[in-house]
Order: sequence, then structure tokens, then C-alpha cells
Amino acid sequence: MFDKILTEVFKLAPRQLWGVHEQKYYLKQIFTSFNVKKIVAALLAFIELFGLTLLDRPTTPRGQELDLSGYELVFEDQFDGDSLNTDVWDYRGTGARRGGFNSPNQVRVENGNMIMTGEYKNGEFGEGWYTGMIKLKERYCKGYFEIRCIVNDGPGFWSAFWIQADHPYEAQYSKGGVGGAEIDIFESLSWNDKINNNSVSHNIHCAGVDGEQEGFQSLNLGCFYGKNIYTEYNTYGLEWTDNEYIFYINGVETRRSSFGNGVSEVLEDVIVSLEIPGEDILAELDKDTHHTEYKVDYVRIYQK
Repeated sequence: MFDKILTEVFKLAPRQLWGVHEQKYYLKQIFTSFNVKKIVAALLAFIELFGLTLLDRPTTPRGQELDLSGYELVFEDQFDGDSLNTDVWDYRGTGARRGGFNSPNQVRVENGNMIMTGEYKNGEFGEGWYTGMIKLKERYCKGYFEIRCIVNDGPGFWSAFWIQADHPYEAQYSKGGVGGAEIDIFESLSWNDKINNNSVSHNIHCAGVDGEQEGFQSLNLGCFYGKNIYTEYNTYGLEWTDNEYIFYINGVETRRSSFGNGVSEVLEDVIVSLEIPGEDILAELDKDTHHTEYKVDYVRIYQK
């Protein structure tokens, strides 16, 4: 009943409702702990979560630490060569996308990093804004997926690491996510938001939830702070289990969810992309000076 009032009367989003329940946990810690450090930590967490509930602010990851016991490394690319290893990677979505183009020429490997560049140029598809996107040739179902990277700075473009089935937005195939979903392990959309800067978001998209046949359904799990994400390497991970999706930043759990009719049970693409915005946002960028880069140190996949 309490949750219903918060969502229907106060219009709290699911992520904000989660914040309310987390506040209750830390409030209990404040009044039951006899350790000063724990009381202070709980108070700071409570205040931050209040900001989420009231203003939809990002929060600091405070969940369980990542435990890969029982998992083994099944894929790793540390980008140690001088070009993308096309034995394991494909360029994805080459051609027009939103207000510009995806191009293999926007992806390079140097100094132990894979770098995607967003810029305005006269390229293979003509004059316009260009960016890059790649996906693994092998598809995966369940496991732990992790990227270590420095996200791009500046407005417009944003960095992402995500997993996608063939038809996650069509109810007849997705079946509420069981037949495939899009799981955004992270998206760095906070550059333009000075209050929420230095945070990333997690999202789940699928279709056919609870029998709904029109459109697709989404859950924004919230925004969470990294550490100087535009200048320092951070890790972003997803543990995709039989029962839920568990998200991590720098080895600390942020959220977990079984949104939809259950987790995906199908093989899905693993994608790294520097996303390009629509024409209206690109029109605000300086064609002569705007240049942004997404730098990836490694991609790793573990399975049981």
C-alpha cells in the first residue's frame, strides 16, 4: 500500500522507490549501530538516497563486492595490437545512425587501448558527424561481462557497453525479456548535467511484459557515480544469472533486477559503442573543434 501511494500519488519512478527502501535500511543502521564510523557512513548514504528520492540524483555504489567464485574467463581482449582483432570483433551498424554515421574508420587500437572517436569530417558516407561501434562475433547467454574504460567527455556523444538480442523490442520474440532483451551495462549520459555529472546509468529494455503487445517496456535502474569517469579508468560490469541482472561499478554492486517476465534465455550480442545523438543536438556542436574519444582498456567475459 505504501509503495502504491509513492508511485501513484507522488509519481516516484521505480529507481526512486528503490531509494526509499534503501533509506529505511540506512535509517535503521543509524539508530541501531554503536560504531561511530558506521553511523556516519549510514547517515551520508541516507542523505544521498534522499537526494535520489526527492530530486532523482545519482547515488554511490554501496552493494556487495563482486565475487567471481565459480566463474572462469572465457573471453578477453586487452587491445594490445595495432588494429582491431577482426577475428573476434565485427564493426556494427556501419552507415547512417541517428544524426550521423557509424564507420570502422572511427575505431583504432593503440597503446593498449581501443579508441572510438566522434567528430565531424568528410568521410566515406559524405560530410557529417562520425562515430564507431563494434560487437563480438561470438554471442553469449549469461555470465559476467566487464569493461574497463575512460568514457568520452564533452556534450552530444556518449559511451556505452551493452548486450542486445535480435528482437528485444517486439513482443512476439522478446516475450517480456525471456526471449531476448537489451541490457545497458552502462551509458554515460551525464556530461551535460552538471548536477549529475560523473555518473552512468543502467537500463533494461524488452517487449511483451505482462502480456503487453504494443511498443516495448523499459526500466531505468538509476544513475550511479564512478570515479572521475572522463579522465580515469573505471570498470562497469553485469552479472547475468538464471534469475536476475546484477550491475557493478568498480567491483561494487549498484542495482539488481529481474525486470520483465524473467531474464533473457537466448544468445545476445556484446556491444561497445560511442553513441551519436540526433540532428538537433549535433546542430549545437562546433563542427570545426568538437572531437571526443572513448578509450577502452579491456573487455572480459566470465562464465560458470
